[in-house]
Amino acid sequence: MLEFFIPAAHAQDASPAGGGIAQIVMLVGFVLIFYFLLWRPQSKRAKQHKQLISNLAKGDEIVIGGGLMGRVTNVGDDFISLEIAEGTEVNVQKNSVAAVLPKGTLKSI
Repeated sequence: MLEFFIPAAHAQDASPAGGGIAQIVMLVGFVLIFYFLLWRPQSKRAKQHKQLISNLAKGDEIVIGGGLMGRVTNVGDDFISLEIAEGTEVNVQKNSVAAVLPKGTLKSI
């Protein structure tokens, strides 16, 4: 009589074999999305920045991360000397260089 109100519990069949494959495909999909949207572009930017820093030479006009612009007067292993005004030089880390400006940019500002 109770079975009328409460349906009998039946053992659930084992999940089909395709369920495990679907999870693996989804995991691989997430890894590919992570690689193409995050990891690959970041490593590409890092490689470009490393090349920019290694190509710095005396006389280049640059801008550093804080927005300070100037002309490179000396290039060391980790630091560069940057002339920000006539007779005023500052030492900055090479890693802080954001971009190399075209020649003559400082005169036009």
